[in-house]
Amino acid sequence: MERLRFSTLDSAGLLLRLFGILARLTVMAEQEGENLSGLSTNPDKDIFVVRENGTTCLMVEFAVRFTVPFDVLAINGIDLITENAYLSLPRGADIEGKCGSQDADIHISWKDKAYTLRINFVKETRDKGDEVWKISKLQFVYDTSEKTHFINPYNPGKHTASSHGLSALVTPAGHSYVCEAKQTLTLISSDHQKGVTVAMSDIQIQPFDINSDFMFSEAYKCITDQREQLEETLPLILGFILGLIIVITLSVYHFHLKLTAVTQPQLPRDRSMYKNM
Repeated sequence: MERLRFSTLDSAGLLLRLFGILARLTVMAEQEGENLSGLSTNPDKDIFVVRENGTTCLMVEFAVRFTVPFDVLAINGIDLITENAYLSLPRGADIEGKCGSQDADIHISWKDKAYTLRINFVKETRDKGDEVWKISKLQFVYDTSEKTHFINPYNPGKHTASSHGLSALVTPAGHSYVCEAKQTLTLISSDHQKGVTVAMSDIQIQPFDINSDFMFSEAYKCITDQREQLEETLPLILGFILGLIIVITLSVYHFHLKLTAVTQPQLPRDRSMYKNM
């Protein structure tokens, strides 16, 4: 009897575990990633979408370039020198993603997973009660044995470059982040602590609170774009103000001349009157 009771409890625990696994698999099946880069008119720009239950829950549009340092043997065959590999995020990349209410991420891989870019987003509440989202972690996995970009590497193999304490692209909740200017981040690599540079440009990203399918919410412009827009419009504003000041000055001067002409004594028009004066 005792053995039967334990057997029943074990079966129940097993069923619960199986149910949990099935539930997780169902969630994963309901979340799918789509590469829509072909819709972009910019050949350097990629568009990736994560959908949950047939609805967009994460959207990423950007152009990304990587600068990856790696070691090669010097001509003497003894010393090591550092070269740089330059590569871009291609249009044909594969993506996976996960959406959540407070945490979301996207994995972008290409060249049979020789390269993988992982971006983690979190939503948090600030001191004043304002909700924001940001990139909390950026990771780039690369394989120096991949010969397209790495020529004669020393001790080739896979390496991982990661951010540390990252707080990037901070954006008010319910908004998408928009920035045409280049945003550069430096990651520290497992390859002897080398610095891998990730440069993102022409960006529009939203990992939470997307209201319409395939549609970004209201844009929040980065400070760099706001500054550049101000620099572009400031000369126009100053020119308009200067023109307005000139018009006002001329109008006042013209009015002053008319007023002076009215108050001055009128000279006689008949010249014969000058003899009697």
